[in-house]
Amino acid sequence: MPRTNPSALERALVAAVGQLGRTITQTQLERWRTNLWLARTADWTDPDTGELRPEIVHRAARLADASTPGRSISWLGWIFWAIDDTPETAARLREAVVKALQRPFQRAGVDFTQVPEGDSDDAFEARQEMAAAMLKDRRSPRKDFDGTLRAGAAEAEFDLPPSRSVTNILHQALMDPGARMLLGGADDVGFEELMEAFEAASPDNTETIGHLRAAHREAALAGVDLLAESPLAGGLRGLVRAVQEADDRTLCAAVRTCTKGNGALTILLLQRAPSEPEILRTLMADVMWDQWARIGGCAPVLGLGGEAAIAINVVQYLVIPGWAEDLERYQALMDTLLAQPVA
Repeated sequence: MPRTNPSALERALVAAVGQLGRTITQTQLERWRTNLWLARTADWTDPDTGELRPEIVHRAARLADASTPGRSISWLGWIFWAIDDTPETAARLREAVVKALQRPFQRAGVDFTQVPEGDSDDAFEARQEMAAAMLKDRRSPRKDFDGTLRAGAAEAEFDLPPSRSVTNILHQALMDPGARMLLGGADDVGFEELMEAFEAASPDNTETIGHLRAAHREAALAGVDLLAESPLAGGLRGLVRAVQEADDRTLCAAVRTCTKGNGALTILLLQRAPSEPEILRTLMADVMWDQWARIGGCAPVLGLGGEAAIAINVVQYLVIPGWAEDLERYQALMDTLLAQPVA
């Protein structure tokens, strides 16, 4: 319950949001301010006119749309923290992204503080056992997000650009090396073992796997270990460290960019592509389809799964050279598609 009667300014905001067709309560306002999703009351008005600032009204309306009794607004709250970009909101954002990265392990019963570090045989074997326990009784879907879209296109006899990656990034064959790499880093999984997993997951995509092997050989001859340069090279600890060490402004920019892209891609896939399938062909023709869209780029449902997907994208933004620029370029492509008249 609200601690005090609503102020005149709070009543004015409730009325303004009501004119937009939404209903909000003082209890919600207090919750939004407490969580730093909405500015403090003293910042609601224009200092020159004393009127409510339009952006405050629009944000409250959007918060009203996202607020469902008993449910979190999930990563939508991240957007507001990232937009405000203050030390306080950046701290909230950093904590939320780290929790989203760690949560799948916690739900699998893994206490990451107990995962042994180091390259001793005992530490290595302990990590292998923990990875196996994580995957016990776990079943992978027959198709991932990309595969489901391709299956639908095939039924409609609509040709799509070939995939640049494995057929199913959630294939059972990839789960074991993936879990071990997240627990122990790249040193716990050899390159050849990864290639064998890729081959098992995508037996019809020998050309892509051949390119990966060739790139690895060329890099090795040049003294470069491509696996060691992967975002997963340091396992989950490395992902968390990247978020913790990012400066506030960069972290907020990463979240703004990734969530904006998510919104654009979701609209294109769910609202436009069903009646304009050429949009899907255009999206898949770009390398960012495999490097971003398939790896959490489309997380239309608010919740823990969406938070984990966006958290992974944020790490990609922070650690992969050129990835942020490529996503901004892809965003421009999506903006162009969205601006086209609806067929």
